Amino acid sequence: MRLFFLIAVSGLFLLAAGFKTNQQKPWPVPDKAAKTVNPVKSSGESIAAGKVLWVQHCSSCHGKTGMGDGSKAAQLKTQPEDLSTAAMQSQSDGSMFYKVSEGRGDMPGFKKKLPDADDIWDLVIYMRTLKK
Repeated sequence: MRLFFLIAVSGLFLLAAGFKTNQQKPWPVPDKAAKTVNPVKSSGESIAAGKVLWVQHCSSCHGKTGMGDGSKAAQLKTQPEDLSTAAMQSQSDGSMFYKVSEGRGDMPGFKKKLPDADDIWDLVIYMRTLKK
């Protein structure tokens, strides 16, 4: 009976280890990056440009409204961040720019894919429209 119990518990542990984690580890941002001010002013044009980039590069994981429910989200090891939350929206533009540029884990960095920094700043501006 003990052997069965140990096998069952071990199986459950291994099964649980295979599921993605919903817990996001803290993502530190260097102070200099966090304090960087967005040089692109928020406007209808910058929001529209950011939305085009969002649909092309971000929505498949983060979802149409930024809630982490995109069509590819279930395939990832970690749950994509819900960008509509107050915790995400309270981050500085510089922090958001850094995270989009550098990436981490399942989140790819976009500094090579979007080499024009203004494109990433447009994305940051668009991400601000996703708040709840």
